Amino acid sequence: MAEQDAAPGAGVSDAACPDPATEAFVAHRNLLFTVAYEMLGSVADAEDVVQETWLRWTEIDLDTVRDRRAYLVRVTTRQALTRMRTLRRRKETYVGPWLPEPLLTAPDVADDVELVDSISMAMLLVLETLTPTERAVFVLREVFELEYDEIAEGVGKSPAAVRQTAHRARAHVAARRPRDVVSPAETRAALQAFQRAVETGDLQSLLDILAPDVVALSDGGGIKQAVRRPVVGARKVARLLAAGLDLVGAQISLEPVRINGAPGLVLRLGGEIDGVMAVRVEGGLVTGLYFMRNPEKLSGMAREIAVGR
Repeated sequence: MAEQDAAPGAGVSDAACPDPATEAFVAHRNLLFTVAYEMLGSVADAEDVVQETWLRWTEIDLDTVRDRRAYLVRVTTRQALTRMRTLRRRKETYVGPWLPEPLLTAPDVADDVELVDSISMAMLLVLETLTPTERAVFVLREVFELEYDEIAEGVGKSPAAVRQTAHRARAHVAARRPRDVVSPAETRAALQAFQRAVETGDLQSLLDILAPDVVALSDGGGIKQAVRRPVVGARKVARLLAAGLDLVGAQISLEPVRINGAPGLVLRLGGEIDGVMAVRVEGGLVTGLYFMRNPEKLSGMAREIAVGR
């Protein structure tokens, strides 16, 4: 992409943004990326959507825009809905389980508990079960608290239809999302216990920190080896982890990081990133393991990515 076409980045200061259009876009860029990412579950596609929004924004007469934030969100929503069709075709031919692309996020994101919940791997997988319009409506209403008439303009529906869609999506998500509210400290403690058990290879310690009905999912995309079906149950998951560690031995290292706003682990093999593991914790135990190994879906781990509302 040509350098002059690049959208202004999150690190651009006001002093470097003399014109009102650029200032407005930079002020809302983190929000726009987060909207696109929650709708798509893909870092690369979300960044493309933000770029497309920027290109359309540069053609707008600002004097005709009453609410710049709402306008930018509407454009982003439309672009993301269009891109969803491409993603659906990709997923139909995807090899093995599909997981959202992980984000390396700054520690202070954890202060916004609702935002962290909305970008968690568990929530993104629940959102995958919605239709594109339901997903857009749910994200815009429940996460970003847009009014129904604003959402209606973004998804091309009437406000009444959007209300019905929001009700249906809310019920669908409520029936499938993790029910417990877990503090960051509880998640961190469980992850530390899990990391110690993995590093020592202590099978009993793994069994102690894994919930009896824990589910492990891994995504290799046909490029890296990964289990093709969910692995369910503490003993099966523990044996899977132990077998993987036996294969790589002392070459592997685990680095605690913030993945999608929550504690997670980067696995390095010979110093290079081999995978990223996000966890879901409930009741002090690990109830979900999400292991991303597809190297094409690890661009979000190259640098901290700013998200926001």
